[in-house]
Amino acid sequence: MPDHLQAVGITKRYGGVYALKGASFALRAGEVHALVGENGAGKSTLARILAGSARADSGAILLHGAPVEITTPLDAQRLGIGIIYQELDLFGNLTAGENTVIGNLHFPEGRLVSFRRMEEFCRPFLRQVGLDCDIRQTAAALSIGQRQLLAIARALSMDARILLMDEPTSSLFDDAAERLFGLIAALKQRGVSIVYVSHKMDEIFRVADRATVLRDGETIGTVDVAGTSVNELIRMMVGRELQIDSIKTARAARPPSGEIVLAAEKLTTAKLRQVSFELRRGEVLGIAGLVGSGRSELGAALFGLHRITGGTLRLAGELRAPRSPRDAMASGVGLLPEDRRLEGLMMRMSVLENATLAVLPRLSGLGFIHRRRERASLAPVARQLALNCPSPAAPVGQLSGGNQQKVLLARWLLLNPTVLFLDDPTRGIDIGAKQDIYRLIDELAAAGKAIILVSSELPELLRCCHRILVLNEGCVTAHFDAAEATQEKIMSAATNAGVRA
Repeated sequence: MPDHLQAVGITKRYGGVYALKGASFALRAGEVHALVGENGAGKSTLARILAGSARADSGAILLHGAPVEITTPLDAQRLGIGIIYQELDLFGNLTAGENTVIGNLHFPEGRLVSFRRMEEFCRPFLRQVGLDCDIRQTAAALSIGQRQLLAIARALSMDARILLMDEPTSSLFDDAAERLFGLIAALKQRGVSIVYVSHKMDEIFRVADRATVLRDGETIGTVDVAGTSVNELIRMMVGRELQIDSIKTARAARPPSGEIVLAAEKLTTAKLRQVSFELRRGEVLGIAGLVGSGRSELGAALFGLHRITGGTLRLAGELRAPRSPRDAMASGVGLLPEDRRLEGLMMRMSVLENATLAVLPRLSGLGFIHRRRERASLAPVARQLALNCPSPAAPVGQLSGGNQQKVLLARWLLLNPTVLFLDDPTRGIDIGAKQDIYRLIDELAAAGKAIILVSSELPELLRCCHRILVLNEGCVTAHFDAAEATQEKIMSAATNAGVRA
């Protein structure tokens, strides 16, 4: 089978740091080809170069054996190459329909764009990915999972023959991910070639024909997925044996008996309906649910981002309803948001500035920040998190996704809240970084912190949590102890809106 697309000797530097060093890659017609590697290995950089949103310093791109110049996303679209970015490139203030048709060569433009014509064009693609939304709704008003589905629908609408998918399921719960896998199979049947970038081994072994491994910007090798194993791929990715924690811990089977530090009774907001639960010191409470179930909205209510309109919330026994993030932090509540780039980090600010943002008052005097004290406060936390960055002064936007997430975690470790709400903390990060975060969750719980963990990955909830709360349409539909919970039980509760706990 001839190579459909080739990248040969691709090198890309950002400042003095190599993102790619002579990396090569070949895609066959009609195959699903996985690009795998740790965060910072160069996978997303290579995908962006192929999609025209970044330019290589050297190397060549060949399409059907002939060299091509891809200097802009429009060049890529004309060549039949589309991309779904891990960090979604949607326009928040534009509607779902406008995001789908803007810059789309397949949408018949006129002087005026009618809503009817836009609806007719968009609806089939939205239906394909299972996104049921008003195309007049702004992208910013959608949840991150819904925005991910919108980005996939937009890429499909461009009728690409080569489709680059960068962590496409990172914010999708099992039902939406299953729909995507079915869509990939259908596209493959139509002869579409897919480059699939993912850290999720189960997905790679489910959808990919071959896998190319990158490490530190270099190509380590390409293997047939059917003829290799998870352990072999991981060895190629990290260059060493990696111990994977994939089973329930003994801790998860023994619920903690510490004091209740947070109690919600019939908590109601614009998106939540009479949600009740208790959280004890040293406990990890998991939150499961489909996209739009109210998982992130619960964190927003606890952190003072969404107004509580009914019910009660007690923190450390005191009746509290945080009116702002400042109020929530003063009450001992921290929130690691679902979208680290949009809601958590200031991408042009340094690692140090982002990490210490919540504790500046204790690092300041007479209106000035004590820089030496600031650096000294970050150093032990960076070691605890195994944070890998060139310098604390480096812009956080230059770090890999896993290290960006660790900077956000460093912020909360410095603040030291009693209750920490972690909203999909391992979204889009590699296996090694995931293990670091799992161990951190264990350590924090052992130290007496109360943790609420939202995750789109059910095995992650089963591995980390003492108890699991399931939400559907803003309501609690089930509540499991870790010892009795299974993926089947959780999915059944997450998809059954008629059952109320």
